[in-house]
Amino acid sequence: MSQPLVEMIDVEKHFGGVRAVDHVSLDLCAGEVVGVLGHNGAGKSCLMRMLSGAMVPSGGEIRIGGEAVQMTSPNDARDRGIETIYQTLALADHLDAPANLFLGRELKTRFGNLDDTRMLREARTVLARLNPNFKNLRDPVSSLSGGQRQVIAIARAIYFDTKILIMDEPTAALGPSETAMVADLIRQLRDEGIGIFLVSHDMHDVFDLCDRVVVMNKGRLVGAHRIDEVTKDDVLSLIIKGELPADWSARNLAPAL
Repeated sequence: MSQPLVEMIDVEKHFGGVRAVDHVSLDLCAGEVVGVLGHNGAGKSCLMRMLSGAMVPSGGEIRIGGEAVQMTSPNDARDRGIETIYQTLALADHLDAPANLFLGRELKTRFGNLDDTRMLREARTVLARLNPNFKNLRDPVSSLSGGQRQVIAIARAIYFDTKILIMDEPTAALGPSETAMVADLIRQLRDEGIGIFLVSHDMHDVFDLCDRVVVMNKGRLVGAHRIDEVTKDDVLSLIIKGELPADWSARNLAPAL
């Protein structure tokens, strides 16, 4: 088995006497989509924020490519090939696609000026890789559809040699056709070898896109399974009760006919 891209080992996060994340271990391999599920307050977002560098763990260890790392900021995470696409997308509505793609990491000429020509060219290339029909690069993103905005957010994440992508509710508030487009993008990124943590409440997305699923409940990891080992009802039981249905073992240990 190949070395995982990410290993989170016995990770904890405390806020005073509250254990938001309680001794959680999970991993992610290249070309794999792992769904991260749980009710609001279950600890999944806190767990992902520690991986993204937005929070510092209270305990445990994070390894990237087998190497233990300390990440104290999102820049530390980006330097190690970790990018996050938040549900809000964090786009500047008044700017166009190239400006959003390079926001905070603008390309410069040798004289130190903004290299608008190169940024437009690079934006056109990466957006065409994701969606060949994306043409209106110069329009402010406020005028674009939800699916186009999601494409810009994904392009911004993968342009900078991303190996690990955290996606927070990527299809929330999208219509059926745009949801299908984003799902196709996720499959494309997986096929390119990017490892993806997919935080989602949409059970259809999880079963359609994920190779494995991990479920958190009250800060603890209560289940980690290959997607073909569980049903939607099994996962709902883990989310709500923190345990699998009583008949799960019998179903999974039964000999194949």
